[in-house]
Amino acid sequence: MESVFFTIFSIMAIAGGFFTIAKKNPLASAMSLTVTFLAIAGMYSLLNAPILAVFQILVYAGAIMVLVVFVIMLINQPDEEYAKEKIGKARLTIGIVLGVGLLSVLLKVIGSINIPMPSETPIGFGSIEQVGQTLFRSYLYPFEIISILLLVAIVGAVILAARHRL
Repeated sequence: MESVFFTIFSIMAIAGGFFTIAKKNPLASAMSLTVTFLAIAGMYSLLNAPILAVFQILVYAGAIMVLVVFVIMLINQPDEEYAKEKIGKARLTIGIVLGVGLLSVLLKVIGSINIPMPSETPIGFGSIEQVGQTLFRSYLYPFEIISILLLVAIVGAVILAARHRL
């Protein structure tokens, strides 16, 4: 049953990634990227790492995608500019040749990789307790420094936004 879900999540991730780069409309690309993030969260849950799956959904599929959509809305290019973009025959030919070459190299590399799979996952792998202990015991100072850095960035953004209103 896990292999069926893995296949579904893999197809979702690959299709989402493909449509992220294939769509001309940036909002549609952002939504395709969200599908990819959700598929990766599903894979984390298959690996018995529920906290990573939740972080993937909250941080990437939630916060980062809200930021990306916000930036897309700020740029706000009209649809006429997307209609003007055309791919010439030369660019299409070069893209296909490079894509086939890259795909062949990728398949050769993937075929040569031999990764031994662990027989069982360690006890507590991906649990909230393990992540919390690692975060607050081993990485307490980097965590606090990043918190201060984010606070300074938020205060700076508010100050810059307030200057434009005055």
